[in-house]
Amino acid sequence: MDLKTSPLARPFPEMPPIAGATLRVARARYKTWDRCDLTFVELAQGTSVAGVFTKSLCASSEVELGREAVKAGSASALIVNAGNSNAFTGWRGREAVEAIQKQVSDTLGCAITEVFVSSTGVIGVPLPIDKARAGIAAAIEAAPCGWEDAANAINTTDTFAKGAHASAMIGDIRVELCGIIKGSGMIAPDMATMLGYIFTDANVAPAFLQELLGRANAATFSCITVDGDTSTSDTVMVFATGKADHARIEGWDSPGADAFAAALNDVCRMLAQLVVRDGEGATKFITIRVSGAASDESARRVGLSIANSPLVKTAIAGEDANWGRVVMAVGKAGEPADRDRLSIAFGGVWTAKNGLPVDGYDEAPVAEHLKGQEIDITVDLGIGDGKATVWTCDLTHGYIAINADYRS
Repeated sequence: MDLKTSPLARPFPEMPPIAGATLRVARARYKTWDRCDLTFVELAQGTSVAGVFTKSLCASSEVELGREAVKAGSASALIVNAGNSNAFTGWRGREAVEAIQKQVSDTLGCAITEVFVSSTGVIGVPLPIDKARAGIAAAIEAAPCGWEDAANAINTTDTFAKGAHASAMIGDIRVELCGIIKGSGMIAPDMATMLGYIFTDANVAPAFLQELLGRANAATFSCITVDGDTSTSDTVMVFATGKADHARIEGWDSPGADAFAAALNDVCRMLAQLVVRDGEGATKFITIRVSGAASDESARRVGLSIANSPLVKTAIAGEDANWGRVVMAVGKAGEPADRDRLSIAFGGVWTAKNGLPVDGYDEAPVAEHLKGQEIDITVDLGIGDGKATVWTCDLTHGYIAINADYRS
């Protein structure tokens, strides 16, 4: 598939190395492409790990094993395979994951449960164990690489490498957080979405790291959608190597906890938005702000109802300020709403207020706003204090073109 870079793409940022995390890539050749498609990250002994995984009932073996292993809170390695999701492959899929774990654990001398594996790509095709083993052997011997190389290696239909960086002060110690992510289609949150990995040199207890990731996920990855479809392989993980020289962050009362939490949330938000910017066929990045809802969760669900509506998304693609479609999406969300209190704006211009079109509404500034790449929709339900922000993209012919021949 010859994919053009998304018009919403962002350049890959400058990102510092993370002490205790060594990245390598190799060619396993899971598909007929001439590129690196296996990523191997070796982690320092004692690295804390946290993760959120898809709630899909057809999850891959990688997700099932990762979901259990992350409870122990310790990681020594991460392997990411691109081009084959190894999902819906039964015992053969699990056998492939276990073979990868054993090969890496034997090499590093760590527990099998400290080796985390992710795979992404076509569903229903068993991961070829021979290619995986050869790829891992090549990666182990390869020279360490940078973040952008690793970000490119985990991609499938992505059109650009995605990375994000933030830092935080823990006392007088500066800690770094670097993340990479892949995702372009089959994007709808049901915990998290896509494959995303964040690495930090901070020293954070596993249980608190898990709490922080859960909070960040709720406000970021679980607030994006491209096409309303939840992957069988969705995974977001954080690895804290503990190499920074500060007292361990055990909970909210620990020095620097708030600063670290804010930095983690920033990285998650940036990564989540990059996925939307690379939505398959996307030409417009859409921010939907919902206020006045019965609760924050209700606001999020209303926002996702709007964001997942093909009618709303195609109207934005066609630069049509059809706010009636937003009304429709609010009404079908299944959340508390009052028609006569509903207000809608595009680009800061109110088109409807309290259930009625705005008197003297001039569509010209709204039409001009919709010609741009950054689209803002505001919805106020007028019934409570709940609020949420959701991010999505438009729906174009490009999405059909990409997915009609995805397996070729």
